[in-house]
Amino acid sequence: MTVIFAAIVLFMLTLFFAGMLGLAKEKLKVQEDPRIAQVVDELPAANCGACGFAGCADFARAVVERRAACDACPVGGSDIAARIAEILGVEVTESFPYRPIIHCGARTHEKKGMVAYDGIQSCMEANVIGVTQACTYGCLGYGECVAACTFDAMRMDEGLPIIDYDKCTGCGACVKACPRGIIELIPFKQDRMLAIACSNKEPGRLVKQVCTVGCIGCKMCQKMLAETFEIKDNLAYLNYEQYTGQEDFDPVIAKCPAEVMLYFGKPAPEYAEMLADADGVETAPPSATV
Repeated sequence: MTVIFAAIVLFMLTLFFAGMLGLAKEKLKVQEDPRIAQVVDELPAANCGACGFAGCADFARAVVERRAACDACPVGGSDIAARIAEILGVEVTESFPYRPIIHCGARTHEKKGMVAYDGIQSCMEANVIGVTQACTYGCLGYGECVAACTFDAMRMDEGLPIIDYDKCTGCGACVKACPRGIIELIPFKQDRMLAIACSNKEPGRLVKQVCTVGCIGCKMCQKMLAETFEIKDNLAYLNYEQYTGQEDFDPVIAKCPAEVMLYFGKPAPEYAEMLADADGVETAPPSATV
């Protein structure tokens, strides 16, 4: 009889505590802002982390809580930013999609001091060893960036990565994968953006010893278009904040003795048909070099 009574007491206590827990759950639960789900529905679900958050759901929560900007998703672009802004009832300023460019234009035959390398075919490994080629700044050519791209937007060609900008989402995976930091995300204010296809910061005479197409820091571009170009550490840089897309770069490109200025992005119309049969879009259409 005692055992039965104890069982009944335990059963009643179980019901009591279960009821209390259920009541506490209802009273203490945090109501999630319904706009978070709405923002998630608008996002591309790439979960690439390029926005700085773990995934699209975390980014959506941050946007609703005003911890992230509406246009901070590089994959979604301006259209999705506008829809998110509409959900939140805010205005979004004009923004540009960020896409990668390659700060190296030297193909295999243009690199000097190439060394036979039988180790692991990895940029990270080759960069640590540091003896596979004379230039210690340029692309190593083993395709770490291509392997990191989950959108099939990159391929290797003659020791350089080629970007298909029709497929590229600007997630930044290739940027993180490059051990030499020669891939940069820039605001694409036009379909084709000019870039300095070199990262070598050595004096010009040393650059010539390791590469036939490296920047020699001659300052010609800076003299001709000082508001857009500058020379730092023997290397030319483009100021993309000042870059409007209205500049006349042709005279500057023509004067560059090293031919390191290349256009990245969709090919010029006159070359689009020629490249149509290629597996991807060339990062440097023929018109980009002189």
